Amino acid sequence: MAKDPYKLLGVTRSATEAEIRKAYRSLAKKLHPDVNPGDEKTAERFKEVTAAYNLLSDKDLRARYDSGQVDASGQQQNPFGGGFGGGGFGQSPFGRGGGQDDMADLFSSLFGMNMGGANRNRGGYARPKKGADIRYKLKLSFMEALTGGSKKIRTADGNSLSLKIPEGVEDGKTLRLRGKGQPGAYGGPAGDAKIDITVGKHKYFQRDGKHLRLNLPISLREAILGGKIKIPMPGGPVQLNLPAGTNSGKTLRLKGKGIKGGDLLVTPQIVINDIKNKDLIDWAQDQAPDEGAGLRDKIL
Repeated sequence: MAKDPYKLLGVTRSATEAEIRKAYRSLAKKLHPDVNPGDEKTAERFKEVTAAYNLLSDKDLRARYDSGQVDASGQQQNPFGGGFGGGGFGQSPFGRGGGQDDMADLFSSLFGMNMGGANRNRGGYARPKKGADIRYKLKLSFMEALTGGSKKIRTADGNSLSLKIPEGVEDGKTLRLRGKGQPGAYGGPAGDAKIDITVGKHKYFQRDGKHLRLNLPISLREAILGGKIKIPMPGGPVQLNLPAGTNSGKTLRLKGKGIKGGDLLVTPQIVINDIKNKDLIDWAQDQAPDEGAGLRDKIL
């Protein structure tokens, strides 16, 4: 025997049409199969409250139920008990006659669900579908990627998206803005915006994981005498103790001065700015002509 539709919906027999509709809407949101995938017990209860709503939302059928002419399943009652069957409301948990087509209009108005045509699955409702993702490309300078910050992404419709750039973002990384893609269907969530990051090259810096490599220009005087050198960095200058007699190509390490705790690996490169300096020319002419050749003898 079908259950009392008033009790199924949790309303009194004097409930108004609006109260019945509100009660059903609240229950359907909790019991809908899309919210409880694979839960057969909840799916069965969803069918029961839907059948109860179908009965009580029809003024004529509700009056006939209240007067005892039909039972809770919508079947005709006779004076001797039992139903005549055939055409009764209990044939479908989704209503009379049109069945699922009647419910399509209801769910469309209650939840924005399209339950008709090819979009309907075996359960008689369309499953929510996530919207498509949208991809964007963003090129950052080396220093922008190093320090992070915020950027605006121009969308196809002329609007813009605010994107937070994490400190030390790597070339080829994809950042995601959830819910900023195409809108979903049948109550599904919107897709995401995916931003593919390209990081430009730098004249002096290179990235090596969390380490930073720096080809540092130094003067000939600094190379010969050594000393304390200030290196400009995005977070403020750092100090390097340059040993006297430093040659180009030697790597010096500053711990923790790279990316997120990585190191700064400094390779000094001697740069001669004033090649017409007379004293420098005189000094060079005093050196042995074959000194350079002697250094290169050890290449092989």
